[in-house]
Amino acid sequence: MTMLDLLDILNFGVMLFFTLLYLYQGLYVVVGLVYRRWRDSHQPSKLHKFAVIVSARNEEGVIGELLESLRHQKYPRELLDLYVVADNCTDGTAEVARRAGAMVYERFDQQNKGKGYAMDYLFRQLKAEGKDDYDGYFVFDADNLVDENFVAEMNRTFDRGYDAVTCYRNSKNFGDNWISAGYSIWFLREARFLNFPRTLLGTNCHVSGTGFLVSARVIEANGGWPFHLLTEDIQFSVDCAIKGRKIGYCDKAVVFDEQPTTFRQSWDQRLRWSKGFYQVDQEYTLPLLRGCFRRGRLGTSCYDMFVTVAPGMLLTLATLLFNGLILLTCLTQPTYMAARVINAAGGFMMSTLWNFYLGLLIYGLLTVLSEWKHIQASALQKVFYVFTFPIFMFTYIPISIAALVKKVEWKPIYHTSAKRVGGMS
Repeated sequence: MTMLDLLDILNFGVMLFFTLLYLYQGLYVVVGLVYRRWRDSHQPSKLHKFAVIVSARNEEGVIGELLESLRHQKYPRELLDLYVVADNCTDGTAEVARRAGAMVYERFDQQNKGKGYAMDYLFRQLKAEGKDDYDGYFVFDADNLVDENFVAEMNRTFDRGYDAVTCYRNSKNFGDNWISAGYSIWFLREARFLNFPRTLLGTNCHVSGTGFLVSARVIEANGGWPFHLLTEDIQFSVDCAIKGRKIGYCDKAVVFDEQPTTFRQSWDQRLRWSKGFYQVDQEYTLPLLRGCFRRGRLGTSCYDMFVTVAPGMLLTLATLLFNGLILLTCLTQPTYMAARVINAAGGFMMSTLWNFYLGLLIYGLLTVLSEWKHIQASALQKVFYVFTFPIFMFTYIPISIAALVKKVEWKPIYHTSAKRVGGMS
């Protein structure tokens, strides 16, 4: 057996491994395409009492609109309290939030920075002050806008007994440019082809940054919010899967999120996400693997989360790099041997990159077509940004590499958009 035969076997093995690893997500796509939006007919036993938690750093330009949209919920106002943590703010965020009717806690801590620490601070304050008499807590980012039926729909799903519930995450600014559209398609894809099928098939969903609800009993059991990695939402989701806690999805609860529009902001944010995923991998891979062998929903939920956080991008890059090194060695070989090496290694590299682009293009196209009516952009923009979506995802390659070797700290993403969405007022 020659070295080229071994290379062919290695490349085939890598492709087969990834195909088998992610094959189950093909079922998710089929379910997401076949089934329309789920109309939950469950009648809740009660209207639960909730608190809204917003961690905000220098967000005076947008937080007022979020709080306004929450005050206009079709839900009893006495059952929904609004809390804002003005976290290391140097602007008027606290004043704007107070005028908008929120109870504001100002926090100044330059050592423990980030959303997770701010949330934990507030949960501890509420407990110390005897104000933790809620059934659940909503978590939002300051730039969000919330559909008027959001709380009522989340209450319906929460009443089924879930430990946490995530929502349908749409975007305020899909049509701004290829960067905001890239984010938007990614989150719409997450809702349509991940969390929606997960709910129908009875496995766990995962929360994604904002617009989720967590039960008070979970906060009590955890002693607050002990999730302080750079991706505290994924850390929380993995922790729930390992402990057997149920995360559901509410398709009718819609939150609108503002996406970054500059590559600098996008780089910083996704660098933090990538580093956070590596942190989760390091801390939770073994518990997730052990959980995969449990029966039923517990096992499938752990497997799903294991695949979600697995560093597939790095493994693919390592294989491409290895083939690239093999290509370089052929420069010193006879012509007939170099041709065989180029055909084997070069062909694998080109086909991998092409399949990656084509797969993302198809994924983006299916997402945009499925969610066409819910995307706030012109028809031309929707079609055009389908083709730029794979390019947006390709930029994860240098980001993933940088996150592997670079020290990453939490940095705020500042928002300035004051856009209204749909019929919201």
